[in-house]
Amino acid sequence: MPQISQISEIFASQLFWLIVSFGLIYAVIGRGMLPKIEATVDQRDRRISDDLAAAERARAEADQREEAYRAQVEANRAEGLKVTQAAKQAAALETEQRVKAADAEIGARVGTAEAEIRRAAEAAFAELDAVAAEAAQEMVAKLAGTNVSREQAAAAVREELAHG
Repeated sequence: MPQISQISEIFASQLFWLIVSFGLIYAVIGRGMLPKIEATVDQRDRRISDDLAAAERARAEADQREEAYRAQVEANRAEGLKVTQAAKQAAALETEQRVKAADAEIGARVGTAEAEIRRAAEAAFAELDAVAAEAAQEMVAKLAGTNVSREQAAAAVREELAHG
């Protein structure tokens, strides 16, 4: 094969051009492109770490705001509870006063009604005495055939009611 026999003649020149090509590639990539790539990677890492630090600060600030919010909510809840309790106590006191006033008014009305009932009962008993005396006078007249005076009939009715 003629290619194998030419290896010794062209080996040195191929080796030279291989070293030159690799050197050129190394110079272009290693000295030109690699620093730009490293700078981009470093910049990206720096941006990521800055973003992570900003996120951590934002999270800490959010935690502080949430804690302040919760404390404010608790303070508002406690204040609302105080206001509610005060309103309940005021309402209970007002209701108690109204009940006492209504009870006094009802007591006065009951007293007035009882007095009226007593007067009506006394009037009814007074009329009952008169009606009973008149009825007794009429019964004596019909049964015994004698006339009894109104005063005698009234005295007999009073005596009977007193005993019986």
